[in-house]
Parts: sequence; structure tokens; C-alpha cells
Amino acid sequence: MIIFYEKGTYYCACCGGDHALYSSAAKFDSGTGWPSFWEPISSNSVTLQEDKSGLFDSAIPRTEVLCSRCGGHLGHVFDDGPKEHTGLRYCMNSPALIFVPEGQKPKHKLEGGASQLNPQP
Repeated sequence: MIIFYEKGTYYCACCGGDHALYSSAAKFDSGTGWPSFWEPISSNSVTLQEDKSGLFDSAIPRTEVLCSRCGGHLGHVFDDGPKEHTGLRYCMNSPALIFVPEGQKPKHKLEGGASQLNPQP
């Protein structure tokens, strides 16, 4: 397995790649194979909601992580992250993220810009 640890910022792929979600400074190897972070880049970058879609939804509740701009599904957050930081593990889906190396600016990839998106509640 290849672990990616370049310096930079992870953006939401769903809303075009210019909404910052996570800094590489908060990324860690969780041993799961999923990109994992101990915190989002800001408290306004993601939204959390109870996820009842899992196989064992009533026995093992999960918290879904959504992009705060477009409402796109990013992954889930768990309380088994690094204790020396937040204790949280934001376990993200790789295709939901666009990485932009440090020193570069994100490029909006959707024609017409994010103003055409309809954020979900």
C-alpha cells in the first residue's frame, strides 16, 4: 500500500475542488488504508450528521461527514484517532478529495462555478 504524505490541502471533489477540507498537517496513518485526518481545516468546512444507512445502523451508529458547501458525502468520523491531537479519525473516501500541493492554488473544475450548486441541508 502506498501512503501519500505530500504537504498541501485537500479540497472537495464534488463541488469542484476549491472548497478546502483538510490540511496535510492533520493527516495520519490510521492503518485502515483510507485517508485519515484528526481534524478538518476549519470548523466550517465540513458538516456532521448521524448516518443510519449502514448494515448495523442501530447497533453501531456512525457519524457521516459531508462537505459544508455542497453536501457531498466525504466519509465518516470515529473516536479512535490520535489521542495526542483530537482523538478523532476523519476517515475520508479518496475520490471525494482533490489534493493541491503546498504553494499552489486550487482550480475550480466545474463549469459555471460553485454558485450553481444547491447545498443540501
